[in-house]
Amino acid sequence: MARLRGRDIEVKTPAEIEAMRAAGAVVARALAAVTDLAAPGVSTAELDALAEQTIRDAGAVPSFLGYRGYPASICASVNEQIVHGIPSPKQVLADGDIISVDCGAILDGWHGDAAVTIPIGSVSAADLALSKACEDALHAGIAAVRPGARLTDISHAIQTACETAAARDGVAYGIVEDYGGHGIGTSMHMDPFLPNHGKPGHGPKLRVGMALAIEPMLTGGSPETVELDDEWTVVTADGSRAVHWEHTVAVTEDGPRILTLPA
Repeated sequence: MARLRGRDIEVKTPAEIEAMRAAGAVVARALAAVTDLAAPGVSTAELDALAEQTIRDAGAVPSFLGYRGYPASICASVNEQIVHGIPSPKQVLADGDIISVDCGAILDGWHGDAAVTIPIGSVSAADLALSKACEDALHAGIAAVRPGARLTDISHAIQTACETAAARDGVAYGIVEDYGGHGIGTSMHMDPFLPNHGKPGHGPKLRVGMALAIEPMLTGGSPETVELDDEWTVVTADGSRAVHWEHTVAVTEDGPRILTLPA
């Protein structure tokens, strides 16, 4: 493992990328388990307990639990909650809800981080379109990951995909600007910060061995956010629905490699 001179950006060896892939597979397994359980009548605390057990059964440790005092193993953000929703036995899912679940795991000192948005029961066409727009933007960002590209090439690809979806769906989707992606490896959050919008051609040059958590967040209205009194949960300022999709991605000679796909 090396670091870029003048920047705290890890450059991993192929073996270290494989170790991150193992951590990413644990995250994928936990998210799959949570997705299967999520249904009307299930609390977000139950989802959190299942995710933690799945991670620990794999010999890993939840990245989020205790991170800066965070009290859970997943972030469970329901409806107008964008990110960092704290699981609770009082937060019971209902038909028509959408929930974004963000999950991280540490295995042998390496981190994986991913998020999905899950429809609960019968969900409106508007919410499904919003989630698809965000997931498509994630994959547009991933497609921009290649050696020699600049960091904001990813940002621009995400923004362009969101704007294309907005024009297609006839909805002024809001790209959340206050939160974004990040470097990842021996720590969960590392340099560089990755905005979800911006002009291409700026920021550090992508090199083989870098790893990034790419995570667009999209709203059905204003991009403005409000942090609740719990000092974690971030919601839309206008009460519109929000979605969040994320993968951990490595830069390889052949382009992007998604490390948080199922094994």
